[in-house]
Amino acid sequence: MALSSTSLIRLTPSPLIHHHHHRRRSVIFASSTEGSNSTATSSQLTSNTTWKIDSWKTKKALQLPEYPDQNEFHQVLQTLSTFPPIVFAGEARILEEKLAQASMGNAFLLQGGDCAESFKEFSANYIRDTFRVILQMGVVLMFGAQMPVIKVGRMAGQFAKPRSDPFEEKNGVKLPSYRGDNVNGDAFDAASRTPDPQRMVRAYLQSVATLNLLRSFATGGYAAMQRVNQWNLDFMERSEQGDRYRELAHRVDEALGFMSCAGLTPDHPIMATTNFWTSHECLLLPYEQALTREDSTSGLYYDCSAHMLWVGERTRQLDGAHVEFLRGVANPLGIKVSDKMDPNELVKLIDILNPKNKAGRITVIVRMGAENMRVKLPHLIRAVRRAGQIVTWVSDPMHGNTIKAPSGLKTRSFDSIRAELRAFFDVHDQEGSFPGGVHLEMTGQNVTECVGGSRTITFDDLSSRYHTHCDPRLNASQSLELAFNIAERLRKRRLNSIRI
Repeated sequence: MALSSTSLIRLTPSPLIHHHHHRRRSVIFASSTEGSNSTATSSQLTSNTTWKIDSWKTKKALQLPEYPDQNEFHQVLQTLSTFPPIVFAGEARILEEKLAQASMGNAFLLQGGDCAESFKEFSANYIRDTFRVILQMGVVLMFGAQMPVIKVGRMAGQFAKPRSDPFEEKNGVKLPSYRGDNVNGDAFDAASRTPDPQRMVRAYLQSVATLNLLRSFATGGYAAMQRVNQWNLDFMERSEQGDRYRELAHRVDEALGFMSCAGLTPDHPIMATTNFWTSHECLLLPYEQALTREDSTSGLYYDCSAHMLWVGERTRQLDGAHVEFLRGVANPLGIKVSDKMDPNELVKLIDILNPKNKAGRITVIVRMGAENMRVKLPHLIRAVRRAGQIVTWVSDPMHGNTIKAPSGLKTRSFDSIRAELRAFFDVHDQEGSFPGGVHLEMTGQNVTECVGGSRTITFDDLSSRYHTHCDPRLNASQSLELAFNIAERLRKRRLNSIRI
């Protein structure tokens, strides 16, 4: 990813940005040289539209930890604010353009990775294997759908966890809940559970190292199309999904041979590299603010901790701190939506976050279980359509399907996940709208955390390789099986549209 002039970031955060820059984003993006010196009218600078990098502090902030040592906390934030950006504004802009294509049914978002990254499970092989499965899934989807696949990892920053209860009690001992490795530790003792600001520095460093490796894989030859056969993971060799993937890889090889003869040779950048973006939930606002920078080419502010950020179900209040923060940064944004979301509230939220209705800015990530999906999603789609809002609709089939196994372990049924995805596609077929993508919690490891799939994992199998310290993830085989299912649906849509 070469750095162009549009990628330059001013490292010193300016104390104030007025919301009129944000409202005029469509103009600024069209010509990145204008905007930062534009003069605002008095009507644009009314008190309710002015945004500052810390204006979120005037709103109610949920899900934030309380740090006992405030001096150390502020010192850490000061240090983080001097660190280089993790991602660049130009990259986030390109992602927004790609997501705009997905909103119109001309591309498909594949977003996947860990429920929450950890300091313990941090190695090159771990990152490589998850990247490898996402590459495999991308090939399956692209070949079936015959459209570009936008690959976005829940990686290089997905540490923080929202909690339904700020405290956890065991055997009469009450301690703060575990909120992710960038806040505290998961061991149940007072020292681990005390929020430690130094963890934010470690999270930053791990994110940088993870993204550095991902960039190397994406651009250094590992992701070259000629290697499509080599992406199959060792433990997948003797499996139904591994066989299906190998068969597809041979077909891709044949297509590549034909394209090479036609002049699109293996050393062409399209064949040798891939684009890969990062995303995480915008939860720990002090950290996000510390990594927010003003883009020197446009005068817009970007949260440089990730290319894309999403606001969670627990923090998407219209008058809340998280929405206030996100409305002022120019990154592409996701909104997690459950069956509890009122259609009118969704329209209001989209309007706050995207007042200029810029395509690619908003991705609505729906998570509600198959039955709820069929009942509730049509109303959301119709409300957004009536308001004339442009969004990318994405299915998160994981979060609405968490159950407890008889052993007490949290798990998810592969059949339920597949059923929710089927419902998502059915509703879009019925409404004449576009299924723009999928958002999965998954890993390249051979784990046993979700039951079902073609290599059937049973409740009894869960304990054998249950490694998550957060929510249950699909393993590589289950992820690939799901990709084949989605590819088939996208292929049918494509063939039907050709007939029409």
